[in-house]
Amino acid sequence: MPKRILVGTVSSDKTDKTVTVLVERKVKHPLYGKIIRRSKKYHAHDEQNEYTVGDVVRIEETRPISKTKTWIVKDRVVAGGVQAVEADLDVAAAGN
Repeated sequence: MPKRILVGTVSSDKTDKTVTVLVERKVKHPLYGKIIRRSKKYHAHDEQNEYTVGDVVRIEETRPISKTKTWIVKDRVVAGGVQAVEADLDVAAAGN
Protein backbone atom coordinates (compact mmCIF):
# COMPACT_ATOMS: atom_id res chain seq x y z
CA MET A 1 0.00 0.00 0.00
CA PRO A 2 1.47 3.40 -0.93
CA LYS A 3 2.24 5.91 1.78
CA ARG A 4 0.08 9.02 1.93
CA ILE A 5 1.80 12.38 1.40
CA LEU A 6 0.20 15.64 2.58
CA VAL A 7 1.25 19.29 2.32
CA GLY A 8 0.65 21.66 5.21
CA THR A 9 1.95 24.56 7.25
CA VAL A 10 4.01 24.17 10.42
CA SER A 11 1.94 25.67 13.23
CA SER A 12 4.15 24.73 16.20
CA ASP A 13 7.76 23.64 16.70
CA LYS A 14 7.98 23.84 20.49
CA THR A 15 8.39 20.13 21.17
CA ASP A 16 11.70 18.32 20.68
CA LYS A 17 12.01 16.49 17.32
CA THR A 18 8.32 17.13 16.59
CA VAL A 19 6.43 19.71 14.56
CA THR A 20 2.68 20.24 14.39
CA VAL A 21 1.51 20.56 10.78
CA LEU A 22 -1.84 22.12 9.87
CA VAL A 23 -3.28 20.56 6.71
CA GLU A 24 -6.22 22.31 5.05
CA ARG A 25 -8.53 20.84 2.42
CA LYS A 26 -11.54 22.23 0.61
CA VAL A 27 -14.75 20.22 0.43
CA LYS A 28 -18.19 20.87 -0.95
CA HIS A 29 -20.99 21.06 1.62
CA PRO A 30 -23.31 18.09 1.02
CA LEU A 31 -26.57 20.06 1.27
CA TYR A 32 -25.76 23.68 0.39
CA GLY A 33 -23.01 23.13 -2.14
CA LYS A 34 -20.74 25.84 -0.75
CA ILE A 35 -16.99 25.16 -0.75
CA ILE A 36 -15.79 25.11 2.86
CA ARG A 37 -12.35 24.64 4.43
CA ARG A 38 -11.63 21.73 6.72
CA SER A 39 -8.37 21.52 8.63
CA LYS A 40 -6.59 18.94 10.74
CA LYS A 41 -3.36 19.00 12.74
CA TYR A 42 -0.80 16.23 12.49
CA HIS A 43 2.28 15.61 14.65
CA ALA A 44 5.27 14.89 12.42
CA HIS A 45 8.78 13.72 13.27
CA ASP A 46 11.55 16.29 12.67
CA GLU A 47 14.89 14.69 13.62
CA GLN A 48 17.15 17.78 13.38
CA ASN A 49 14.58 20.38 14.55
CA GLU A 50 15.15 22.25 11.28
CA TYR A 51 11.58 23.36 10.48
CA THR A 52 10.06 26.50 11.99
CA VAL A 53 6.61 28.03 12.29
CA GLY A 54 5.27 29.18 8.92
CA ASP A 55 7.19 26.71 6.74
CA VAL A 56 5.13 24.82 4.18
CA VAL A 57 6.27 21.19 4.41
CA ARG A 58 5.50 17.82 2.87
CA ILE A 59 4.77 15.01 5.37
CA GLU A 60 4.66 11.28 4.72
CA GLU A 61 2.81 8.56 6.60
CA THR A 62 5.09 6.10 8.40
CA ARG A 63 5.13 3.53 11.19
CA PRO A 64 4.05 4.77 14.64
CA ILE A 65 6.92 6.69 16.24
CA SER A 66 5.02 7.55 19.42
CA LYS A 67 1.43 7.63 20.66
CA THR A 68 0.47 10.58 18.45
CA LYS A 69 3.25 10.63 15.81
CA THR A 70 2.71 8.56 12.69
CA TRP A 71 4.04 11.09 10.15
CA ILE A 72 7.55 12.18 9.20
CA VAL A 73 8.58 15.44 7.52
CA LYS A 74 9.93 14.77 4.02
CA ASP A 75 11.06 18.23 2.90
CA ARG A 76 10.31 21.95 2.89
CA VAL A 77 8.15 23.23 0.04
CA VAL A 78 8.24 26.96 0.91
CA ALA A 79 10.27 28.60 3.66
CA GLY A 80 8.19 30.86 5.86
CA GLY A 81 8.41 31.72 9.48
CA VAL A 82 8.60 34.92 11.38
CA GLN A 83 10.97 37.32 9.70
CA ALA A 84 12.48 40.37 11.32
CA VAL A 85 11.57 43.66 9.71
CA GLU A 86 14.36 46.20 9.79
CA ALA A 87 13.02 49.63 10.61
CA ASP A 88 14.74 52.57 8.93
CA LEU A 89 13.81 55.45 11.17
CA ASP A 90 15.46 58.84 11.33
CA VAL A 91 15.38 59.90 14.90
CA ALA A 92 16.29 63.57 15.22
CA ALA A 93 17.77 64.59 18.54
CA ALA A 94 15.43 67.13 20.04
CA GLY A 95 17.63 69.74 21.68
CA ASN A 96 16.66 73.08 23.12
